[in-house]
Amino acid sequence: MPAEWEPHAATWLAWPHYHGDWPGKFEPIPWVYTEIIHNLARHERVELIVKDAGAERQARKMLDRADAALNNVRFHLWPTNRVWVRDSGCIFVTAGQPGFARPDSRGRLSLHEVREGREVREGHDFSRADKQQKMTRALAPEGRRAALNFRFNAWAKYSNYRYDAKINALMSDVARAEKILPLARGKRVVLEGGSIDVNGCGTILITEECLLSKIQQRNPGMSRTDYETLFAEYLDAPNVIWLNKGIVGDDTHGHVDDLARFVATSTIVTMVEHNPRDANHKPLRENLRRLRAARDQDGKPLNIVEIPMPRPVVFEQRRLPASYANFYIANGIVLVPVFNDPNERIALNTLADLFPSREIVPIYSGDLVWGLGTMHCMTQQQPA
Repeated sequence: MPAEWEPHAATWLAWPHYHGDWPGKFEPIPWVYTEIIHNLARHERVELIVKDAGAERQARKMLDRADAALNNVRFHLWPTNRVWVRDSGCIFVTAGQPGFARPDSRGRLSLHEVREGREVREGHDFSRADKQQKMTRALAPEGRRAALNFRFNAWAKYSNYRYDAKINALMSDVARAEKILPLARGKRVVLEGGSIDVNGCGTILITEECLLSKIQQRNPGMSRTDYETLFAEYLDAPNVIWLNKGIVGDDTHGHVDDLARFVATSTIVTMVEHNPRDANHKPLRENLRRLRAARDQDGKPLNIVEIPMPRPVVFEQRRLPASYANFYIANGIVLVPVFNDPNERIALNTLADLFPSREIVPIYSGDLVWGLGTMHCMTQQQPA
């Protein structure tokens, strides 16, 4: 899986329509999307999913009024339940390297090679994952774009996901990507894109709360070792950094893209809460401790950059998962959620230093986060 900052062919989005995600506050949401698409279309193609012809007409009209580059937007009329394509959509990868297991026509893994003990490729030591079981690998056609079609079950929380569960296959077809159905213990795996973050060189960030907790349990019976083997085989990321918990208000139960993100192969931005009375203070401090103790794929310490959390964003007596870590890295720009808080100066300046060749674009997300997600949750990159 390439890192997010590597060149994109496109960004995938779904036009908002489900009022239940923003009850009583839906009206400004399409305009937030319009601003996001306006900025993205200046730098890369936007693949925009709309639920029907009426939604396409609305989107075209609003984008035209905002002077967006409509010639760089492609519309796809597919019904959806929600708009969080990061989680419901496929995860694009580059095929043709050891570490990919391809299913046959019945969804079973076809074996290419089985190795025991220590395994090394291009300087990456696979012995950690091999301690518990053999590494089973297969080769996809060299140089092919592939798409991991994980199962989607609405974060093991909501019941309305029938349409969203089909989005990954539709995206794969449009991108002409080979579909790969990730398996573990003979079963298809549930995994959302927001639960992982990679550096494209063999290291992945995840949380124990999301993948190992029995609350909103995605894959009953899967162990820590099972997940580590899965990431080595399908994402070529054998070096797993396990963080602890997510932030307050996150209905996904611990997605890492609100906590810590790779911004370079050995540099991670992580959120911190300095107020000891805040509910996020202790879990974020524990995540910081783990990051400082972690190593990259070459066994070297990571460069950890801290960004303070915004003040609590509360609406209708509910604390929302407002975090600057939910930024999205696109060709030439970084879209950053902001919430009218003094800490945005620190967040935006820090990201500007980390991405000197990209424009840092703040997107006001005080209304958007009422849907319990922002920039990263709504986007999915298609690598070039």
